[in-house]
Amino acid sequence: MEVFLPRDRPSSKLRGFAFVRMGSEEELARAVRLLHCESFGGRKFLVQRARLYHLLMAGHDGQNEHEWIERVKSEGAVPLLQPDNCPDGWASPPGDKFMVRGPNYFTDRVKIPGGNYLLKPLGFDWIKGATKISDVLNHPNSRVRKAIDNEFAIGKKPFIWAFNLQVPSKDNYSAVAYFVALDPIPEGSLMDRFLKGDDAFRNSRLKLIANIVKGPWIVRTAVGEQAICILGRAVSCKYFIRENYIEVDVDIGASMVANAIVHLAFGYITTLTVDLAFLIEGQTELELPERILGAVRFSELNPASARPIEPPSDENSGNPQSSLPTRLWKSIGQGFSHLLQNGVQEGSASSSAHVNGSALDFDGDGVVKK
Repeated sequence: MEVFLPRDRPSSKLRGFAFVRMGSEEELARAVRLLHCESFGGRKFLVQRARLYHLLMAGHDGQNEHEWIERVKSEGAVPLLQPDNCPDGWASPPGDKFMVRGPNYFTDRVKIPGGNYLLKPLGFDWIKGATKISDVLNHPNSRVRKAIDNEFAIGKKPFIWAFNLQVPSKDNYSAVAYFVALDPIPEGSLMDRFLKGDDAFRNSRLKLIANIVKGPWIVRTAVGEQAICILGRAVSCKYFIRENYIEVDVDIGASMVANAIVHLAFGYITTLTVDLAFLIEGQTELELPERILGAVRFSELNPASARPIEPPSDENSGNPQSSLPTRLWKSIGQGFSHLLQNGVQEGSASSSAHVNGSALDFDGDGVVKK
């Protein structure tokens, strides 16, 4: 075993991380499994495969321009690993694993490999809470938010895309995939229109491609080898759009069919490997070929490895575009509850204009299994 401790060139100070050459793949996997997120001497170990050694060591004065991205990718409770070997971990699968609409799809119905992503992978979180977790990036203890605030204390922050899959369970699990746009989004592009459009437009365009890479027969039979759906038509989606991010909270439990499928799959989650790709559907020739925003693979997730997250205060929750504090809305709701003695109980209905949902649709506009 060899150990290398990088130093900053101008100051010769240690840079706070090390490279360890292991004797075998088995030793590497065991080290990640046993040491990642463990504490020693009051400090936490973050252990992952050094996939980008040459990038981390390159750049001006020994610093890489996007080193902060590598830090965020490595700091989650679930380690970043190689796509072909990531037990209880996550990875970035190749874009060619997904088939998308080609340039002449409306005439020849031909799909092509997805190719490079439009966004750069930023991280993955496997978290749980006392209540359903929403608007993660607005949470004061969000590790991704903290990292960006620290890295970009002055100046323009990079734009983040987050997809929060809210798993229906009593422990309120969420699987959150983060991506970052390193280049400005072109004016008038499909991405730009998605950000500036209304919820009806987003609900009709945001597409998910799910591939079951590995799993038991019963799950493959229920889900299929691949599922394609327009998320806003299949389940309930809530959009949070702020200055430097968009977060899509996908409430899987809002659909009876999706709820049943996920409950089945969750029972086998420690044996499942799943690829998820997010893209904006091309519905005209000018919007083709389709491009994948980003994709994530998670494999053999252990529910016990989910990191607990405390619910935010009232001031940080609710609809981001609301002009009234959440407490005021609660007071109004309580007042109506007293007036309407036999009416709706508090909290039984949603007041957010950013929520939609319907039953699963098994045609080309809803969910397709292949």
